Amino acid sequence: MSKITYTRQGDYLIPDLTLPTEPELPLGRYAMMHREYLEQHKRVTYLNLLTAGMLNQHLYEVEQTALKRLELLTKQLSMEQGVTEELKEKAPMQWVGLMNNIRSQAEEVILTELIYS
Repeated sequence: MSKITYTRQGDYLIPDLTLPTEPELPLGRYAMMHREYLEQHKRVTYLNLLTAGMLNQHLYEVEQTALKRLELLTKQLSMEQGVTEELKEKAPMQWVGLMNNIRSQAEEVILTELIYS
């Protein structure tokens, strides 16, 4: 265990506390949304991760999980709803509309299950 050092400020001794350094990881949209959720609604969890130096790693894992889940759900929903490459060639506007709906459905699941939980 490391020794705590103090700095005198007036009549008081203030401990020299710093947060552990975390590696810089690329954080995307879902990581930022989850961070905001933790800050506002799960304050204790947020502070525990922050002071342990694990916040960026946790956010990165949430981001990667969300992206993988989005891709998987999009594929599954498009197969279930019959959205194929053939439809893309025959009716591109209909295909775009259906894919936008599928992506919205998949994103709603991700937000509910991963980001805001």
